[in-house]
Amino acid sequence: MLCVHVPPCPGATQTDHEAARVVATHPEQGWSLLCNGVVTFDDNGELLPDGRVTAPRVCAGLALATRPEASVGIHAAATGGHTH
Repeated sequence: MLCVHVPPCPGATQTDHEAARVVATHPEQGWSLLCNGVVTFDDNGELLPDGRVTAPRVCAGLALATRPEASVGIHAAATGGHTH
């Protein structure tokens, strides 16, 4: 698949390949096709045009918010350092 945008979008092998434009999306199925041939999934995993798969990535903010010790820190910050 060849990008026709000017300037061209990053290729599938470039580190910023996720910056390519979406050419087809199927939110009901959880995936989108980028103009560089990369298929991105709602869980942040990817299928590259050469068949390689990248594992889903967890957002740092989400990972932090789901850790029990993080929620104690968030609670403490919200209450001025007091935990009940």
